Amino acid sequence: MTPFHVVCPEPGLRETRCLHVLAPGGPLPIGEYGFLEFYCEDLACDCRRVVVQVTSRGEPSRPVATINFGWESAEFYTAWMHGDEEAGRDITNACLDPINPQSEYADHFLDYFQSQMMTDRAYVVRLGCHYEIFKRALRERPIGSPRPGRNEPCPCGSGKKYKKCCGAT
Repeated sequence: MTPFHVVCPEPGLRETRCLHVLAPGGPLPIGEYGFLEFYCEDLACDCRRVVVQVTSRGEPSRPVATINFGWESAEFYTAWMHGDEEAGRDITNACLDPINPQSEYADHFLDYFQSQMMTDRAYVVRLGCHYEIFKRALRERPIGSPRPGRNEPCPCGSGKKYKKCCGAT
């Protein structure tokens, strides 16, 4: 898995979702948390999912949660997981990644992701667009090449201008 912002720096940095916890007393400590997108770099793989690492501004190299999420149907992920229906449901519903360490706050970040981010249709569509842009960038361009301008065709193949599709804020 590779960070989206490494392959596609401009949209990756501009479009990273953040959570600002401003008041004490809730389930999460005060701070700013980034939800960084990671995608599979295997061009033969079509997993259509994102791994979201939640990091704090204070300790960006130590994730506080790592979340798996897929925007396709549970049936798609069940087939992708060789018939494992539970895994298919988990990916579609978002789940904590079982192979990465999680902090004591990971369940709260997963709850936030499920209740606030997964219910934002534009955000979920954007994840799919980011996946397509990421895969296309790996196939067609050297890493670090310029991203499309806001009025150029979107690399996800939608036919829309980048600003109106995956470049929307």
